[in-house]
Amino acid sequence: MTHEDVERAQRARLIRMTRTKLGLSQPEFAARFRVPVGTLRDWEQSRAMAPDFAVAYVCVITLHPDMVAKAVA
Repeated sequence: MTHEDVERAQRARLIRMTRTKLGLSQPEFAARFRVPVGTLRDWEQSRAMAPDFAVAYVCVITLHPDMVAKAVA
């Protein structure tokens, strides 16, 4: 595995764990936080590496999910 493969897997795990901790399906998470569901799937399945801004966004969602959902509504 390359460094990029490891980084992609770690980012995928963070995103998937955040979503499951909130008890949301992929379509529910995508709709609530305004992320295209296809993009979310690609990130979670490590088909694409989530960019730095997306990882930061997910970290904020982890800490304040209701506040973020309200802000993007």
